[in-house]
Order: sequence, then structure tokens, then C-alpha cells
Amino acid sequence: MEWKPDWGLRGRMAFTMFLLFALYIAFGAVLLQFRGLGVWAAFMGIFLFAQFFFSDKLALYSMGATVVDEDDGPQAKKLHAMVGRLSQQADLPKPKVAIADTSVPNAFATGRSQKNAAVCVTTGLMRTLDDDELEGVIAHELAHVKNRDVMVMTIASFLSSIAFLIVRWGWFFGGDDNRQNMPVIVAILASLVVWIISYLLIRALSRYREYAADRGAAVITGRPSALASALLKISGRMENVPKRDMRETSEMNAFFIIPIKSDFIGRLFSTHPSTENRVERLRDMEREMETV
Repeated sequence: MEWKPDWGLRGRMAFTMFLLFALYIAFGAVLLQFRGLGVWAAFMGIFLFAQFFFSDKLALYSMGATVVDEDDGPQAKKLHAMVGRLSQQADLPKPKVAIADTSVPNAFATGRSQKNAAVCVTTGLMRTLDDDELEGVIAHELAHVKNRDVMVMTIASFLSSIAFLIVRWGWFFGGDDNRQNMPVIVAILASLVVWIISYLLIRALSRYREYAADRGAAVITGRPSALASALLKISGRMENVPKRDMRETSEMNAFFIIPIKSDFIGRLFSTHPSTENRVERLRDMEREMETV
């Protein structure tokens, strides 16, 4: 197998960004009718713009992760060697390497560009997987970086975040007069519609990008079965993770290789396809590579 441009992923990213941009224009037109909310939204826009440029640091901070050098111990040296080798195979600049001290077995990539990326793994993941499986997971995260979908997801969440905050806090802009409250109610209802649409668009894109990253990992390592084994191990170990650790890291679900929520509602609104479907596709790739 060779790395080929995933036009399905590129098309979905372009279509999602186009629809979100159109939604943004319509949303902005509604908010500009009401000066108070418009100014507030502009303030939030500046804040989220800053969040985009510091997203890698914020994501690592939220996980309590630390960027490590090669000489920071055996684990750091091992990770740097893997990330460096796999980055060369993926034709990528070597990203920063970070470790999060948590029992949750997971990993994620962050950063606004290929030159400003970071790959983070948890101590729980390193205890759970063997070297081949760990390489499969790291290759999956590098595929996200190569596909630039981390950047797109950060941008795509911009409008959704503003709309959600207006739905949640917009009532504070109301007054005692019902006529004065009407603009606020309209803005909140418009925000609710925007949030629902953008939420669905982001979820549809997020699920496809996981399949694309799985395929990318198979191409980088040449061992789809290693990633399939890693996914099954991670999914199986989630039940043994302390609930406190799961709560503390659940906000990173969209970026994790396996989301934390596993009940019916969690699967219904999951940012990821099911582990079973992903493993089945990886096994198909393994058979395809064996016949070449």
C-alpha cells in the first residue's frame, strides 16, 4: 500500500468548512441586529482566535501532559525514537513528544500545522500496549497531522463553541420588558439551530477522519493488524480505568484515538466510529497487503 490523497476526507473537510462559513455569515447577520450580543460574540471570537493559535498548549495543559526530551528517561527516549522513525516514514517534520500521567490508555495529536504539532501518549497507554501496537497508535496520530484534520477540527469547532455559549448564557442579556427580551430570545434560538447543525457537521467529519487516520497508520507502519490489536486492547481496558480519571480527561474525546464514553448515548453521539468497524476495516487492509 502507498500513501494516496484521501479525496473523500478532503472533500468532506472542504464541504464542512463551506457550510460552516455560510452558517457563520447567517449567524453573524442575526447577532449584528442586537448590539449587545454582537459585541459579546466579537469578544468571544477574539478569545477563540487566540485559542486556535495556542490550541496545542491548551490541549496538553488540559491533560496535565508534559513535553519531554529524549534524555528525560527511558520512556521519553523510547517515544522519541518511535515518533522520529515514523515521522520519517510519513514524510513529516518530527512533532513534539508529550506524556500525560494518567491511567486512561489513550493518545492524541494537536497543533495548528504540520510544523507546530505535538503527539501525546498517556502512561496508561504505554503500560497497556506492546511496541508494535504503540507504533500503530503513534502512526494513527501522525496520520491526523499529515491529513491536517486537527487544524480543520479546531477551526470547525469555532462557530459551534460561540453558539453553545450564547445558548447557555444569552439569557443574562435579557431584561424585565418582554419587548426587550424578544431580540435575545431570537438570538438564542438562532444560536441553538446553529449549534445543532454545526455539531452534526463536526461529528460527521470527525468519524470519517478516524477511518482516514487508521488507513494512514496502516500505510506508515505496514502493519494494520498492530493498530487493530491496539484498538481492541484500549477499548477493553477502559472499563478498568478509575471513574475519576475518565471524568478528568473526557473533554478530549474528539481528539483521542478511542473515546471514553461507551454507553448507548455515548455511542450515538460519539465523535468516533465503533471500534468493531474500525478493526474490521484494518483487517481488510491486512488481507489486501498480504495479496500484493
